[in-house]
Amino acid sequence: MAQTPTLSSESAAPPGSGAIRFNGVRVGFTRQTGQHVRALEDFSLDIPAGQFVSIVGPSGCGKSTLLKVLSGLVEAEAGTALVDGHTAQDSRERIGFMFQRDTLLPWASVEDNIRIGADLSGQAPANMQRRIAELIAFLRLTGFEKSKPHELSGGMRQRVSLGRLLAYDPDILLMDEPFGALDSQTKAAMGQELLRIWAHHRRTVIFVTHDIEEAVTLSDRVVVLSPRPGRIRLDLSIDLPRPRSAAQLRKDARYIDYIDRIWSQIETVS
Repeated sequence: MAQTPTLSSESAAPPGSGAIRFNGVRVGFTRQTGQHVRALEDFSLDIPAGQFVSIVGPSGCGKSTLLKVLSGLVEAEAGTALVDGHTAQDSRERIGFMFQRDTLLPWASVEDNIRIGADLSGQAPANMQRRIAELIAFLRLTGFEKSKPHELSGGMRQRVSLGRLLAYDPDILLMDEPFGALDSQTKAAMGQELLRIWAHHRRTVIFVTHDIEEAVTLSDRVVVLSPRPGRIRLDLSIDLPRPRSAAQLRKDARYIDYIDRIWSQIETVS
């Protein structure tokens, strides 16, 4: 039986790195009409290093804004967002962002798209090619090193995006509906791929999704936000054994209960 490729131990995060704290965060923006809209209000949340947390809630409740505050792309009106006690502005290099669209360079090969992350991380050239080769094998992209994005399936393109993110080697992964554009079968497969990667790296993950089943399947915790301005309505720990199989979870009464509890919070504010 063929063994699953692994990565070198240097990719493991140092113990305790990547702890996140949101403390009283308030964010607003002004529309072209001049109307001021509050996106987040008094948002406070602690996430230990290495935890996988999903954020769900109705459209427009500030889920994506939350990620932008932590990455330093949006400035909070009040409150703080900290990584290991340091501000978002001082922690940018430790954070990687993955969007719904893969944002791959269309003219670059799989290998070269992943190389972008390695270049940004400042890795020594002597180690870079070995790291890229490891990631290609780990993500099951062997044989497609020279392929361009238009030659790949949607799931493969997202694996290349993951490869670029992992090559950058951040302590924290911010993922804004990264599989939302995929069909259900590919989406489930990518979820399992992400869990495999997370189990190896144990990076801190904040995963934004509208898919409640996806959130419960992947996460240690699911945080439900209220309609705008976003506040926490539910912070639910997911006590299900790992590794997880979506097919097996559907037979677990606890899995069904978690989904029902989350939906009850969302439906009462829809």
